[in-house]
Amino acid sequence: MHSTATFVDRLVQPEESLPAVDIGRDPLPPILRPEAELGVLDITEWFGSTSGGIRTYLLQKAQYVAARPRLRQVLTVPGSLDAITEEDGVRMYRLQGPPIPRQKPYRFMLATRSVAKIVRHEKPDIIEIGSPFMVPWIVRHATKRLDVPLICFYHTNLPRMFAPRAGRNGPARRAVYRASWSYMRRLDRLFPLTVVTSAFSANDLAREGITRIAKVPLGVDLERFTPRRRELATETRQKYGMPEGPLAGFVGRFASEKELDVVLDAWGEVERRTGARLVLVGTGPLEPMLRAHKYGPRVTFLPFESDREALANMLAALDVYIAPGSIETFGLSSLEALASGTPVLSADQGGVSEQVAASAAGRTFESGVAASLAEEAITLFSQDLDSLGRMGRVYAETEHSWDTVFDRLFAVYRDVLRR
Repeated sequence: MHSTATFVDRLVQPEESLPAVDIGRDPLPPILRPEAELGVLDITEWFGSTSGGIRTYLLQKAQYVAARPRLRQVLTVPGSLDAITEEDGVRMYRLQGPPIPRQKPYRFMLATRSVAKIVRHEKPDIIEIGSPFMVPWIVRHATKRLDVPLICFYHTNLPRMFAPRAGRNGPARRAVYRASWSYMRRLDRLFPLTVVTSAFSANDLAREGITRIAKVPLGVDLERFTPRRRELATETRQKYGMPEGPLAGFVGRFASEKELDVVLDAWGEVERRTGARLVLVGTGPLEPMLRAHKYGPRVTFLPFESDREALANMLAALDVYIAPGSIETFGLSSLEALASGTPVLSADQGGVSEQVAASAAGRTFESGVAASLAEEAITLFSQDLDSLGRMGRVYAETEHSWDTVFDRLFAVYRDVLRR
């Protein structure tokens, strides 16, 4: 068994440390595992050095493929420079693209010629598209004369990104919301199937006429994210400057769709009645606004943590994990918290609320309503958090190992290919 950390580190080496290459012009390396029974090409714009759930999903898939010689995977993602890395049946192409404004660390995927060249050279059996903007059309153009099925992995809740708070959006946002669904229905014509990770996403799509759907929830590294790390909570808090006493936290991008403003609006009352403090771990375009919030000076802000071991220690050092976003298609950090024995407080809409309901390891609040968040947080801190944490761990173990997830996903691929 190869070392997971070493495998991932080699695969995602910084582009600047690799030999210079021009993927559009230079010869490409020979196909890996040419005798593999199934080859998948994953392509997305949502992959960067400080990105979260989609990056984790793709790298976990790479480890699954690496351990199974009858499979192969090609990853195609944007980068600061063209680069190629490969490990154990997995090859990663990074294509130079400009940063997406206000969406650091993400970059545009604009290298149409390079994408077409990669697809023709690698000859995948199936292509999974993980972002809804430029990529589907670039890949569609690249495969126009090839018999390669495209499937959509619905990571991004595009319409709700523009209008996240149902019933509380103005006319302009409602118009954009409707136009976004019109675009998604047009996009759906490219795919025989869309993969979703939650009933929330499946129901959203079905209401808009997108019905060729397979549900495959995401997974969690049960060895890394474990309640055993809770024994290190005091040491972890001291190391990272986290407050003592009751503590809630969030890990992820500081972006509008995460609805962190609702947490800060509520937390003054939560702290007054429970003593619970708040830590936010990550980075993103809304950080200045969050720091300037009237409750901002009471919040402990910690930078994005790329070390997954350190992140696992942080999640296990919390008493409660907060998932305020109401448009989450799944919520991988929340599942990692449950696996760590940390109960979750979630918005009552979105994929995380399904995890809370299925595990019974937390509470939900009325999404977008600070008063509701405050009351539910206060109630949660009065409960037996250790008992709730044990329930969360059992749920993660039973339903969400990564091997189980990818067994299901590759069965979906085979079903699409049979059809």
